[in-house]
Amino acid sequence: MTVRARPSVQSILLTLVLLGLMQVAQAQGVPAPGAAPGMLQPGAPVGVIDWLERMHDASRRNSYIGTFVVSAASGDLSSARIWHARDASSDSQMERVEALTGPPRSTFRRGDEVMTFLPDRRVVRSEKRSDFGEFPRLGKPDESIGRYYDARFAGQGRVAGFETDVIELVPRDPFRFGYRIWVEKRSGLLTKLQTLDGNGRAVEQSAFSELELDAPVQVQALQQMMRRTDGYRLEKVKVERTTPEAEGWALRQQVPGFRPMHCFRRDMRGGPESARTMQWIFSDGLASVSLFVEPYDAQRQPREGLLVLGATYTLTRRLSDAGQEWWLTAVGEVPAQTLERFASSLERLPR
Repeated sequence: MTVRARPSVQSILLTLVLLGLMQVAQAQGVPAPGAAPGMLQPGAPVGVIDWLERMHDASRRNSYIGTFVVSAASGDLSSARIWHARDASSDSQMERVEALTGPPRSTFRRGDEVMTFLPDRRVVRSEKRSDFGEFPRLGKPDESIGRYYDARFAGQGRVAGFETDVIELVPRDPFRFGYRIWVEKRSGLLTKLQTLDGNGRAVEQSAFSELELDAPVQVQALQQMMRRTDGYRLEKVKVERTTPEAEGWALRQQVPGFRPMHCFRRDMRGGPESARTMQWIFSDGLASVSLFVEPYDAQRQPREGLLVLGATYTLTRRLSDAGQEWWLTAVGEVPAQTLERFASSLERLPR
């Protein structure tokens, strides 16, 4: 069963995660960012590592305010207001993302500290998440990405009043989507992103509808807003680092290009340890997949199926092993067959 859902602020946050992820790639060709337009012809290979590292640095180096819109091929859309501040003296950063569609929600992030305000419920959720916004921290460029993506220059464009260069990332196999990326010429900031299916059609588009670069937004001002929790009930989400082996899980077969990055154990409900959820995260350097595994609860878990939200697919499945039952939720901005490969390869280790 496949269900199509409306894009939500989660799509926007996932796209912002992708902006931070674009720091790794295989160097191809010679042309680099800032080259004269005559040197770059549409369809020509580009220096991927230069472009992606420039985008990653720009997302951290600039202060900006903008309205970010995510639209799906179905015509549904969602939007959020983003404030990103950088303190040059300390090189500290902070951001606020406020949903403009759907239920009210404001998310603040500073380092690994994330606080989400839910006004309708008068709840503020606090958690430590090193994987939020810049996950995964891959460090040095991973040359293996060149085995799974090609990159080429696709021309110039204009987004939110800014002149941009356009880059296309083309997957070499059916386990990942392609991307068309608009990069602001002066700063290198990503201003628009299209996620492309195997036929080159945009299944989701994310873009700034308006953008103010070098905006007068300060880390201290956002931090004060983050601390205004009077009248809210504080929920602390416990997240612990772990390993899949310690949790009793493994993959029989790796999915091409996707490497295990992190594994967490989290408790959203404050229940006993036996009720905690494992989150196992994989990445190919651009796309990411999370496997959530928890004990099966017939009263709480929905039916098995596939949920489609723009470019984000969610597969749910009931697993059985030696008299125990588990509930798997596989989520990623990847084709459905990629999640199916993960789900069919997941196995319980002997205890």
